Amino acid sequence: MAEPIIVVSNLAHRYGDFEAVKGISFSVDRGEIFSFLGPNGAGKSTAINILTTLLHIQQGSASVAGFDVATEPAKVRESIGIVFQDVTLDRDMTCWEILEFHGSLYRMPHKERRARIEELLELVELEGKRNTLTKHLSGGMKRRLEIARGLMTRPKVLFLDEPTIGLDPQTRRRMWDYIKSVNEEGTTIFLTTHYMDEADQLSNRVSIIDHGQIIATGAAWDLKNMLGEDLIYLETSDNDAAGKLLQKMPEVTGIQERPHGFYAQVNQDGTHILPKIMDDLRIAGIRIQTVNLKKPSMDDVFVHFTGRDMRDDGAEHPSSMHAKTGRR
Repeated sequence: MAEPIIVVSNLAHRYGDFEAVKGISFSVDRGEIFSFLGPNGAGKSTAINILTTLLHIQQGSASVAGFDVATEPAKVRESIGIVFQDVTLDRDMTCWEILEFHGSLYRMPHKERRARIEELLELVELEGKRNTLTKHLSGGMKRRLEIARGLMTRPKVLFLDEPTIGLDPQTRRRMWDYIKSVNEEGTTIFLTTHYMDEADQLSNRVSIIDHGQIIATGAAWDLKNMLGEDLIYLETSDNDAAGKLLQKMPEVTGIQERPHGFYAQVNQDGTHILPKIMDDLRIAGIRIQTVNLKKPSMDDVFVHFTGRDMRDDGAEHPSSMHAKTGRR
């Protein structure tokens, strides 16, 4: 059984009357890539700021690398690296100077520090930019440099708060490769993101967090499998009647309402069930306007557990859309 390197129990935090984190509990195993997936305002950054000792614990307990966050913050800081959501590089320092200064702050021996800088510049493919001022780097290069800085002290845990936000798709995927290579060297990764594909592709486990609460946790494929083998999207002349009819089918495990139609979660190959669904709706006098068959995605998982789309406006106000559970 894997050994936890982060343990959190009943963690809560308020900003005045606003409860940003609401008594969450979870653990992160040593050597894994663990993700908090949720929209802006879900409580992700607050939780990570507490774990990295940037915010004091108001309620609950947390330990990182065996050290209590509340009583041993210095030990925690010695054990972690951090890449913040916003770029925090000095614009008038070179890539080399950024890493040299960071290593000096942590009192790394001169010889070890220089060797580590060379190693990290190669890892993030910035050897040719060692003497370039950071203000002249692209967004992707800056993020890679920040990851290198976070790794200077060989941390046991690397916290990445929305590390690919604002990057183009190609650069984001390259960043994923860097993150995976860091993890393969033995560093535990704690990632916060609102990108579904990022959580899906990178993580060993994902915790969906919304309105300060953890809604579900598991491997991405396990969370998707909970929705069934396939999803069949339908828009009909009477969506309410169609949904009620399909809920009576043993192959349909649930109905998810959408703005113009609904998804039917099915526990078998959708290509085999779809003809029967179409026949039953036709016999009932319900006309099919749109039909689509697909495998469950993390977007579908988020809707299933939260009752709304990640892209819905107003993260603090759930839409009226909800998930109905059918027969299993």
